[in-house]
Amino acid sequence: MRHCPLCTVLPALALVAVPVGLLLAAAPASQDEKGAKKEWGVHDKERPQPAMVTPAGHGTAPSDAISLFDGKSLDAWTGGAWEVKSDAQGQPYFQVKAGSGNIRTKEGFGSCQLHIEWMVPESCKCNGQQGCNSGVFFMDRYELQILGSNPNKTYVDGMAGAMYGQYPPLVNACNPNGQWNTYDVVFSAPKFNADGSLAKAGHMTVFFNGVLVQNHSEIWGATAHMAKAKYSAHEPKLPIGLQDHGDALCFRNVWVRPLAD
Repeated sequence: MRHCPLCTVLPALALVAVPVGLLLAAAPASQDEKGAKKEWGVHDKERPQPAMVTPAGHGTAPSDAISLFDGKSLDAWTGGAWEVKSDAQGQPYFQVKAGSGNIRTKEGFGSCQLHIEWMVPESCKCNGQQGCNSGVFFMDRYELQILGSNPNKTYVDGMAGAMYGQYPPLVNACNPNGQWNTYDVVFSAPKFNADGSLAKAGHMTVFFNGVLVQNHSEIWGATAHMAKAKYSAHEPKLPIGLQDHGDALCFRNVWVRPLAD
């Protein structure tokens, strides 16, 4: 039986009279219905309820998400001439048109939750960083690597699930070529002071096919190749990008939920 620290502490606390003021001070800051800052008491029944959201189902987004692919067009994106297609079951996806360039969302995002499904076609031949490579770029500069990594050996901070050039994934959860993979990412945007210096580093938490591979990993800076990443100040909201690395990777069911900082 697992020891529960609270089981030891709570009986002792029950014998101590705690002033209401301390309870209020201990409660996290929130906002009232008018948006004003307020300290809520523990278990305060007047505290506003969270908004109701319909969860994502198979192939669908949560009710409060922004869909970045409607199955018909890439109207949410700008850049390369990537193509919308359908599989043998009539399910839509879009595919890199090699050499046409990266694509970026027309809308800018800061901190967010991103869901994206990707596949390396079975016909692709992986050779390290060649043949099956792409990437998701948050704020058009912080990359979560996409790569066929089952099987395919390369430097570990450049394999699937890696924060490119920074952190390898905790494990390799990649499906073989020809099968779909899923990333569920919580991206926390970096913050900058008025003078352009870094106030707070960004972070990524990544579930790869349902497996945790980045656990609130701190972003070192903008992704760089063969160099250590570093920060430079930028706008609080910027596009999400997908990389054309010359390989015909496929994507579907892409949605994003902006998050409050």
